[in-house]
Amino acid sequence: MSVVQQLSPGWLLDHLSFINKINYQFHQHDEPCCSKNEPTSSVHSDSLQVDSVSSFGACATFVSSDFTTKSKNNDGENYETFTQKYVFRPELFDVTKPHITPAVTRECQQSNEKEDLMNGVKKEISASIIGKKRKRCVVFNQGELDAMEYHTKIRELILDGSLQLIHEGLKSGFLYPLSEKQDKCSKPVTLPLDTCNLSELCEMAKHLPSENEMELQTLQLMEDDTSVTEQDLFSRVVENNSSFTKTITLMGQKYLLPPKSSFLLSDVSCMQPLLNCRKTFDVIVIDPPWQNKSVKRSNRYSYLSPLQIKQIPIPKLAAPNCLIVTWVTNRQKHLRFVKEDLYPSWSVEIVAEWHWVKITNSGEFVFPLDSPHKKPYEGLILGRVQEKTALPLRNADIKVLPIPDHKLVVSVPCILHSHKPPLAEVLKDYIKPDGECLELFARNLQPGWTSWGNEVLKFQHMDYFVALESGSR
Repeated sequence: MSVVQQLSPGWLLDHLSFINKINYQFHQHDEPCCSKNEPTSSVHSDSLQVDSVSSFGACATFVSSDFTTKSKNNDGENYETFTQKYVFRPELFDVTKPHITPAVTRECQQSNEKEDLMNGVKKEISASIIGKKRKRCVVFNQGELDAMEYHTKIRELILDGSLQLIHEGLKSGFLYPLSEKQDKCSKPVTLPLDTCNLSELCEMAKHLPSENEMELQTLQLMEDDTSVTEQDLFSRVVENNSSFTKTITLMGQKYLLPPKSSFLLSDVSCMQPLLNCRKTFDVIVIDPPWQNKSVKRSNRYSYLSPLQIKQIPIPKLAAPNCLIVTWVTNRQKHLRFVKEDLYPSWSVEIVAEWHWVKITNSGEFVFPLDSPHKKPYEGLILGRVQEKTALPLRNADIKVLPIPDHKLVVSVPCILHSHKPPLAEVLKDYIKPDGECLELFARNLQPGWTSWGNEVLKFQHMDYFVALESGSR
């Protein structure tokens, strides 16, 4: 379970545990043996060769004989099956200290003291800050004023609810006081190089000759399929229907496909294959690439305009009474757009507003709560698709709980940019059993979900995982 604690304010999640409970293991069997002493070779040795050194400098190796089983085929010939299990690298969730130093924290607190003096003021506000050499006038624009007002409204909710969940996390041992780990020097984590830019690959693929998008069928991987060729990956939904992990290779880079998962690797201009499946979804989680100043400066990923986001075909993808969950940054412009423009255009009625609160392993906020620059929380807007007719929204035999408002999802964030915490276990009570689940603008895969995006395989890269040695299961 990824839910460590569930209290009235919300949930304390273990993101790493959620990833590692996924059955990331390979089954690889050899050709029938002619003799016990003759070495055997794998049928799919090229696609399953994982003994290369990763960008982290660690070596993923095949398991020892403890993970090897012998069986017989229909002809009575012996063959061996090797099982290799992978887990997500724990150091990617090693967040022991806040992202802002104490000196900066004090500066933020001083800035907040000035903000407190300005409560209730709706128009332009200016404050004089005396520097060593000259006086500087700081003027807050309307967006900053709106953000300050919004923060004032939710501050106590964030603080009180988070403290309750953090307290239980410390009691259970999931979180630990920093003093217990002070003797351990945290080493910097080396991230893998982005040698295969998935978004650029999607752009290139649009210029390659291909079949008609309307005619392409879903590519279904069965138990005996162990790999996927590159030409099969573009402009079609790929489903891993087996009970085991599969590998795919793009531009020489290996990615893991968890069991019972499906994905479409494309950008927003090539979503037709998702519609071709003729499937509607009971929950759709959306993490739009919002435009902001840091994205413009870093060129970390391409962003979409509000108009482009509105054109996502949610009405065609959503089942009746579908739950829509949209991640929103702390910019009030984006929050108003979702509430006042985006959801109405999709016939979605807002039912709740939640917040994801990011903490360290010791239970501190990753940013000071009252920082005027970056906040330790992000928003989620939840809504239901409204039916145009007066028909019942759901079968009377299916009980779905009403969605509560103002809940918190508290977790230690992954150090990888924009690796959001899983919502599957948090949302399960609010959708029908065995409901179809879709994530848009996804960067990872999960069992039981369909994922779409131009970086949908990003966090499935082999270098983010490590193979367990014998006895480490």
